[in-house]
Amino acid sequence: MSRRLVLPPMKPWCALALAATLAACAQPQQQAAAPATRIFATDLQGAAKSCTVPQQVSLSPDRPAEVSMTVGNDGGWCGISVAQSGPKPFDAGLVTARPANGRVLVRKVGDHTRVDYFPNPAFGGTDTFAVRLLPGGATMRVAVTVNYTPPPAPPAPPAPPPRTPARRR
Repeated sequence: MSRRLVLPPMKPWCALALAATLAACAQPQQQAAAPATRIFATDLQGAAKSCTVPQQVSLSPDRPAEVSMTVGNDGGWCGISVAQSGPKPFDAGLVTARPANGRVLVRKVGDHTRVDYFPNPAFGGTDTFAVRLLPGGATMRVAVTVNYTPPPAPPAPPAPPPRTPARRR
């Protein structure tokens, strides 16, 4: 016994949309490769609008990696992503030299470890810090250039109108 699907009368554009949807369902589905690193929107919240860092940092326990970072000081952070082979994140990051004009946060983001620098408010200039990553003991020295443009001064209030003497009768 076969059954037929009976649909109520519909507008022509609805029928086309239904036919396209059913045709898409009939197509064989391809498995998308799972991304190596899962990054969520919360991992990117608060990022500085201007952040320039190297895409890949070569880490070695033998000698420190010298890295440069340029960040616009708009209240956001700028981060450098590093990973062990695999890739997999480091277990910990120790700040061995603190920045003089900001703060550093080391955390895991997906398959990577991210070293985030937050410049102090209204700071513009250069800063440096160093981080030791564990296991392995690789050290990364970071030279930071912070670009800061102070906001424009508010306009002066308008001058009051001149007083005119009252007329006597």
